[in-house]
Amino acid sequence: MSNRKLINIDSLSLQELDTDAELIPLMTSEDEEEMNNEQIPATLPILPLRNMVLFPGVVIPITAGRDKSIKLINDANADTKIIGVVAQKDEAVEEPGAEDINTIGTVARILRVLKMPDGNTTVILQGKKRFEVDTVTTDQPYLKATTKEVSEIRPARKDAEFNTIIESIKDLAIQIIKESPNIPTEATFAIKNIESDSFLINFVSSNMNLSVKEKQDLLAINDLKDRALETLRYMNLELQKLELKNDIQSKVRFDLDQQQREYFLHQQMKTIQEELGGVSHDQEIEEMRQKGRAKKWNDKVRSQFDKEVAKLQRMNPQVAEYATQRNYLELMLDLPWNEFSKDNFDLKRAEKILHRDHYGLDDVKKRIIEYLAVLKLRNDMKSPILCLYGPPGVGKTSIGKSVAEALGREYIRISLGGLRDEAEIRGHRKTYIGAMPGRIIQSLKKAGTSNPVFVLDEIDKLSSGNQGDPSSALLEVLDPEQNKEFYDNFLEMGFDLSKVMFIATSNNLSTIQPALRDRMEIIHMTGYTIEEKIEIAKKHLLPKQIKEHGLTPKDIQLGKRQLEKVVTGYTRESGVRGLEKQIAKVVRHIAKSVAMEEEYNPKITEDEVVKILGAPKMERDKYENNEVAGVVTGLAWTSVGGDILFIESILSKGKGHMTMTGNLGNVMKESATIALEYIKSNAEKLGIGAEVISNYNVHIHVPEGATPKDGPSAGVAMLTSLVSSFTQKRVKKHLAMTGEITLRGRVLPVGGIKEKILAAKRANIREIILCEENRQDVEEIRQDYLEGLTFHYVKEMAEVVKHAITDQKAKNAKAL
Repeated sequence: MSNRKLINIDSLSLQELDTDAELIPLMTSEDEEEMNNEQIPATLPILPLRNMVLFPGVVIPITAGRDKSIKLINDANADTKIIGVVAQKDEAVEEPGAEDINTIGTVARILRVLKMPDGNTTVILQGKKRFEVDTVTTDQPYLKATTKEVSEIRPARKDAEFNTIIESIKDLAIQIIKESPNIPTEATFAIKNIESDSFLINFVSSNMNLSVKEKQDLLAINDLKDRALETLRYMNLELQKLELKNDIQSKVRFDLDQQQREYFLHQQMKTIQEELGGVSHDQEIEEMRQKGRAKKWNDKVRSQFDKEVAKLQRMNPQVAEYATQRNYLELMLDLPWNEFSKDNFDLKRAEKILHRDHYGLDDVKKRIIEYLAVLKLRNDMKSPILCLYGPPGVGKTSIGKSVAEALGREYIRISLGGLRDEAEIRGHRKTYIGAMPGRIIQSLKKAGTSNPVFVLDEIDKLSSGNQGDPSSALLEVLDPEQNKEFYDNFLEMGFDLSKVMFIATSNNLSTIQPALRDRMEIIHMTGYTIEEKIEIAKKHLLPKQIKEHGLTPKDIQLGKRQLEKVVTGYTRESGVRGLEKQIAKVVRHIAKSVAMEEEYNPKITEDEVVKILGAPKMERDKYENNEVAGVVTGLAWTSVGGDILFIESILSKGKGHMTMTGNLGNVMKESATIALEYIKSNAEKLGIGAEVISNYNVHIHVPEGATPKDGPSAGVAMLTSLVSSFTQKRVKKHLAMTGEITLRGRVLPVGGIKEKILAAKRANIREIILCEENRQDVEEIRQDYLEGLTFHYVKEMAEVVKHAITDQKAKNAKAL
């Protein structure tokens, strides 16, 4: 068999191919005439291409990965082998529809289908003639459309201008091949041997470095002469780019060795930037120096900046450290060195803002105004470091925003919950790839001033791990004696944080490192009463939800009684986040009626509240008026506020053993043991026979069993429960108690008094037994919180029994 030269259209290179292989010769005029005489089917399967355009006469390989495309190719290959090929308007669309494809495409014949090892299908297509998509008839199992042939307007054979354009295209193509080092010179063979003018235009258009849109625009031109002119214009641009590139390379061309290669790339980039009118490396450094001269730096910072700029100037822009060094200098320029916002010390305005944004919290507002007053009198901008401590949803974070507005300072907030990497606070050292400053320095850069209000949210939820202890890193940040020179590892010098007003928030002080807690002024934020929650809902939450749901105040009316129903029946929290969610449910219900143009009554009744929110969920938390022996209501403190706690005990025949259930902690178990031993040693005074204690087992249970419980506060409640069981007498109705007990019979004070009292009011408690030493805590609480409550202050456990145990026998009392 003889060999013959054939063109490989994809690589523009010549290969020696055996004629036994399937060959794709260059198109002749006869081939073109035969192609033009072919009739295209009225309906064609449509193959969308992501990033290429097929021209008539041109052969290209396509890799198909989409399931629809693979099925289309297989079906067509088994049938007529004729398909319609169009380019997608947006290559990112995974499943293109009728609106995602161009209307002008090319009819193609499938020459070969190859199954690749990776599961994709490669198909070799040859363009035939142009067509226009008329109507997409279906998109399953792939796109099909009715089409019509697009006729081509051809110039006369003796059109001198057209013939000159064709010769120019050939000449320019040969010049481009000569100028481009990536195209072998043998490719000129293909250009010289193309007989068909239209194929020459299509061949060149297909192989030029153009975008899909530019190629599509060429394909859509019906007049062959106009298309040839447009192709010639693109070729001129391509040649100019190649000549400019070669000119740039000639300016920096010299013999390269391994050490000179990086320098060559740097010089080439510099020359390109100058040709484009951009900023060179030296100009960029000079601009940094000019910015540095305008900064209010001290001598130490200015010396460091000059040293680092000189270091950047000596560095090769191609090395990885260059980007880190430039980021470092940009950080120095962007940080607000000695730049402060002017404080507004109008204390009446500050009070007005705090009252506007937060209802209640009078003690907290008073403390904050006091701090602002000290700042005003001292006039040195050195700010206190506060820690707002309290349950979730009471407004700790939003207080910081109000303080910032009152002072006229910038507001920054970072969340520390779950933070376990010390570098998040102190930053990474510059020697690491991708190094960056810590979140403190980054936030100050964003604020643009050195005296913002900086909220450190959830400081009690910091973690520690292999990357260090972030809470220890915060010691320097929150120490007024040290933060004047806060050292960030990336910045490598001290930055003054003494003018920053830090406000930390916490739900639990016990998890904060003691040294860190000692550096902050603790402000305790307690929960809201039912009345306060109703006012907050009326003034803040309901208007906010109405606005967020696109309604107006006329569309919905929730009165005080209805809001009280939502507060008492559907929320059990110290804050108001859960309350806001329940109000949002009610507002959404009305929003649906408004949107669907249904008739409804804007005035919501209590029955409608139940209908919208369902049956009240918190009724079980009310006081249980149980008349059996051994049931006592205790008061507990949790991270979300106060709560009531039921203590139950029961006797059974046995040998004086005690069992405790309810997921109790060690301290609660010890309280139960102390209570029992006290009863044994004082049985005669309490009216309990010794034989009863020795002949009966006692079981103490604290519902709910799935919730862990611990702490000393339940001591007096456990004592009262055991005395009630051993005497089979009732405990006084609507009574709750809290306090720690000792073996000597003393009652000790406990914490969380305000939260416990609020929980008692929610549960319809009327009398509370407290340690005498807790009297001061009660006196600090607003009197309107205490309405309807009677307090019994005790020092001894005998007094507890006297106030709590009645003379009435319990219901179904046992004969002991």
